Amino acid sequence: MSAFTYPTVLSRLDGQSGVRTLTLNRPQRLNAMNRALIDDLARAVEDANADPATRVLILTGAGTAFCAGDDRKDHVHPQSEEAARDLVLAIQRATRAMVFGPKPVVGAINGWAVGGGFEWALNCDFPIWAESGRGFFPEVSLNLFVTGGVTALLPALVGPFKAREMLLFGERYTAAELADLGVAWKVVADGDLMAEAMATARRLADLPPLAVRAMKRVLTAVGTADLNRALDLETEATVAGFLDPETTRRLGAF
Repeated sequence: MSAFTYPTVLSRLDGQSGVRTLTLNRPQRLNAMNRALIDDLARAVEDANADPATRVLILTGAGTAFCAGDDRKDHVHPQSEEAARDLVLAIQRATRAMVFGPKPVVGAINGWAVGGGFEWALNCDFPIWAESGRGFFPEVSLNLFVTGGVTALLPALVGPFKAREMLLFGERYTAAELADLGVAWKVVADGDLMAEAMATARRLADLPPLAVRAMKRVLTAVGTADLNRALDLETEATVAGFLDPETTRRLGAF
C-alpha cells in the first residue's frame, strides 16, 4: 500500500523513515480548492493512515502557495441543499482524516493559506510556516462559514476574543504574527521549509508508534472535546450560507 496515485495530490513515501509527503498539486491555480482536490486530499490521508509503511505525514503545496482557498474559476456553486451538503461533508471528511487519523501530520505551509487552505494548516499537528506565509479567513465577508473544525480548534489556540477577530473580520496575518498567536508552531526561512518539515517528521517517525498515536488521540479528545459537534454545526451553517442568494452576489463580486 506504499504507492498511491491521485489526480491533484502527489503522494511520496520515504521508505527508510516512513515519512509520506502529500503535496497539493494545482500550482497553476495556487492549489486552490476544487472538488477534485478536496476528494483527493481526503483519500490520500485516509490511504496513508491505513498504510503500515507510513508513520508520519507531511502536508505541503506545490509551487508558491499552500492553498489559496476556493477556486472561484473551477468551483461549482451548489444550487440545492443536497449538493451543498455533499460538498461540505467532503471538506469535513478531509479534516476528519487529518485530525482524527492516528498518524501525526506535519504542515509545511508555503505562501498563502486562505479559507479552507488555512483550515487545513490548522488541522496539522505541527504546522511549520515559511516566512513568506500569509493566512486569513474570508468566509464571513462572503456570507459563508468556516469548516475544518476551526470553530473549536482556533479558540483553543488563540483564545475566544482573537478567534472572533480572525473569523469575523478576515484580517490577513503574516507567518510571524501567527507564530506569536500560537497558530504556527515554527516559522523558518522559505528555503529551509521542507528540510525542517522532514527533520520534524523523522523525529516523530523514530518515536514508538503506539505511544505517538495514543498521545495524538488523547490530546485531540481532551484538548478539543467539542470538535465533532463543531464539525456538525459548521456543516449546517455552511450549507445555509451556500443556499442564500446574498452569497452568490458576494462571490461574484469577490
